[in-house]
This record gives sequence, structure tokens and C-alpha cells, in this order.
Amino acid sequence: MTTIDRSNYLKGLLILAKQDNKLVDSERNFIRTIAKDLGFSKDFYEETLRNLMANKYLKNDAFKFSSVEVAESFIKDGLKLALSDNTLAGNELSWLKQMAQTNSIADEKFEEFIKELDSQSKITPQD
Repeated sequence: MTTIDRSNYLKGLLILAKQDNKLVDSERNFIRTIAKDLGFSKDFYEETLRNLMANKYLKNDAFKFSSVEVAESFIKDGLKLALSDNTLAGNELSWLKQMAQTNSIADEKFEEFIKELDSQSKITPQD
């Protein structure tokens, strides 16, 4: 994964976490794990998480990864993050779908990812 992909991956998860206007411990822990795996320093991601909800510079614009494989990995992790609080808010789902479309992931593939996760956990859709 390129440096830009790693940066965008974390940025995307942070944008997603803000979609429902709350940041719960399960989301924080999920982001911490991914940020650490991506090679970000603990100081950086802890500071970012502390100020996430007040960060007005994180825009909701979708962006493109360098490969479909990275984008698919992001979508899967994004769905896991969105479900980490046991709900899937409509705006979280919409943003992930926009990311999938921007990265040339077919709607059918996106739905397949949701069904895969749905079989592993209980999804409670929210508006």
C-alpha cells in the first residue's frame, strides 16, 4: 500500500466515524488498531481521535485509492467500523457506497460485502 493510500485509508475511516455525529469506544478502538497497522504513531492517532468531532477540515468528499484491492479492503473495514456500534446509520452506508462507486466497485460487490458482514453480526439499520 502506498503512503498516500495509507493516509487516505485512515482519513476515510475518520470521515466515516464522524458520519453519525458520535464517536464511541468501539469505533475508537477499531481506528486505533487500523492506524497502528498502517504505521501511524500513537501520538498522532490519539491526538486525531481526541479532536475528531471538532475537526472541520475532514471533508466528506469521496476519493480514489491506487487500486481496487485497496479500495475493497477499505470498504470492508469501513463496514466493520460502521457496525462496531451495532448500528449502520444511513449516512454511513451512503458515504461508503459513494466511496465504492468512486473506486469502481460494483453495487453488487458492495452488497456482497454487506451480506458477508450481516452473516457475521447483527445489523440494525438506522436513518
